[in-house]
Amino acid sequence: MEIGMIGLGKMGMNMVLRLLEGGHRVVVFNRTVSKEEMVINKGAIGSNSVKEFAGKLTAPRVVWLMVPSGEPTDDMLNEVLQYTQKGDIIIDGGNSYYKDSIRRAKLCGEKGIKFMDCGTSGGIWGLKNGYCSMIGGDDETFKYCEPIFKTLAPEDGYLHVGTHGSGHFVKMVHNAIEYGMMEAYAEGFEIMKSSDFDINLEKVSDLWNHASVVRSWLLELAHNALKEDPELNNLKPIVDDSGEGRWTLKEAIDKAVPAPVLADSVFMRFRSRQENSFAARMLAALRHQFGGHPIYK
Repeated sequence: MEIGMIGLGKMGMNMVLRLLEGGHRVVVFNRTVSKEEMVINKGAIGSNSVKEFAGKLTAPRVVWLMVPSGEPTDDMLNEVLQYTQKGDIIIDGGNSYYKDSIRRAKLCGEKGIKFMDCGTSGGIWGLKNGYCSMIGGDDETFKYCEPIFKTLAPEDGYLHVGTHGSGHFVKMVHNAIEYGMMEAYAEGFEIMKSSDFDINLEKVSDLWNHASVVRSWLLELAHNALKEDPELNNLKPIVDDSGEGRWTLKEAIDKAVPAPVLADSVFMRFRSRQENSFAARMLAALRHQFGGHPIYK
């Protein structure tokens, strides 16, 4: 079928390539022209503006937004709405906050435009392995767009999880679980590295992926990283977050659901970005005050 893709970043570009390989007609728009040219050479149809982009799509248009969450998504959605019409479909495939998706679905609905939120997992490996898609919206729109989801996903790799907002809600929780798993692996490998044994961490990461209870794709990626740089000396210990862990933690608090692993994994990311922690200095000062313990200037 035909689809328009706006946003050719780390995931958007590979999604376009996968759709082209699946035989779909794909119209693209991206602010950076050089990225457009890369997929045009593979068969995509380029455009110089959102207006031109919309004009190259046949009604009912299917427009997939793959841009950063928050204000960039709102800005692009508002621009797209200027050139779409009743019956068209807009899919937000980025990591948007689910309450934003509910709001955007209402905005589109007031204009007679259908909206779907698609939580998309697969990262930079999606072109090869496919994208796991968690989709929110009405049944009719999902069924119309299903050939797109089927092409992007591996076998059994997409699911219509519920009404507007539910796709991004499930993806939010997915990413929070990912935070906790990553933190557990990181702590475990540091304990092994700090032990009195001369343990080859790269070999252990490979070993654990063979019938071990803790085997996973994340562990495969850990093996890749340790194989490239066994001491990880080329990395600074700074870990960013893109919002999903915070949003899930807020949801847990609002619903009084205990989530200590998630909370710790989010706070550890904050700690990684502190070069000179005030809290740590305060702890040192308190120990010195009450017990005369040494401090380090």
